[in-house]
Amino acid sequence: MASPIERLELFGYRLTYAEGEYVMSGGRLVSVLDSTVVRLTTADGHRGHGEVCPLGTNYLPAHAAGARAAIAEIAPHLLGLDAANPKAIGAAMERALLGHPYAKSAIDIACWDVLGQASGRPVCDLLGGRMQEDFPLYMAVSLASPEEMHAQMERFRAAGIHRFQLKLGGDPSEDAARARAVVEATEPGDVVLGDANCGWTLPEAITAAGQMEGLPRFFLEQPCATLEECARVREHTGLPLILDEVIVDPQSLLRAWELGALVGINLKLSRVGGLSRARLLRDLGEELGLMVNVEDAWGGDIAVAAVSHLAASTDPRALTMVSFINDWTEEHVLRDRPRAVDGCGRASTEPGLGGGEVDEGLLGAPLATFDRRR
Repeated sequence: MASPIERLELFGYRLTYAEGEYVMSGGRLVSVLDSTVVRLTTADGHRGHGEVCPLGTNYLPAHAAGARAAIAEIAPHLLGLDAANPKAIGAAMERALLGHPYAKSAIDIACWDVLGQASGRPVCDLLGGRMQEDFPLYMAVSLASPEEMHAQMERFRAAGIHRFQLKLGGDPSEDAARARAVVEATEPGDVVLGDANCGWTLPEAITAAGQMEGLPRFFLEQPCATLEECARVREHTGLPLILDEVIVDPQSLLRAWELGALVGINLKLSRVGGLSRARLLRDLGEELGLMVNVEDAWGGDIAVAAVSHLAASTDPRALTMVSFINDWTEEHVLRDRPRAVDGCGRASTEPGLGGGEVDEGLLGAPLATFDRRR
């Protein structure tokens, strides 16, 4: 049965980082971010939700105001279309507006939510099937002194976390000291990613990698801004590389594979355009034998619910870590939000994304409403 879209509503709310300031390379830091929620209401009574929250304005080519403007441009073209057909909705979005995958991701996720509700199945069942009940979560350790980063890691470890992403991308020697301070305090079974977020030049990345060579349980993540530079870094180090920001479609993933530039990917839903495109890249990564980590740039409970379903449907042999970013934030819009338990997460067993009712008070009045009946 089709689920024609009767109404698309656009909401905005603010997410506060629970640790105070989230610090990355290049002096980039955030404490509060604007998140955007899409709600689709269908003729047969389903209400699907999606969320996108860019990490500021200078991390990826995305920003909150841009997401809202792009969604407003697309929305009128979707009214009357079947929300339970994400592929057809994706094609309609491309006809209405080229590019802007981060904005389209919120609509795509809302469509998967509707499809799950209409079929009576959790979204992970529709993404390939639930492959695992629980999966390991990671926490990001903000860029700071070696001592401060070690202390952050110990706090997270005490809460049951055994996967860590260290924010690097500063002076190569100082970054090497940061990495050693954390890695030397870990144990077998822990995993540490040193994430430069594209922050090093090629010479800096090669220097940093040389000083981190031999660290156990350590992966280097996205050292430079381009795939070609990252491939050059890989030629100069034995450290395994994880790529993130430069993996945007099947072509970039296959190119990185051909260059021998990676052993795994960090897959951000909004970076690639939502669950539909992320599932394709996830499946391709699995077939290539890569590590596939699942996350998003930022977001609250709805974004994390989508992440949880892609993670739950990923082969455990490929999935090493997942980010429940809503555990990093103060505000929560779902009654039964996805959350960490002893360092692990899981996806809801309810139809759609799950999580129960959305807190209308926190979302407030719609920023914009597009109604088929008007």
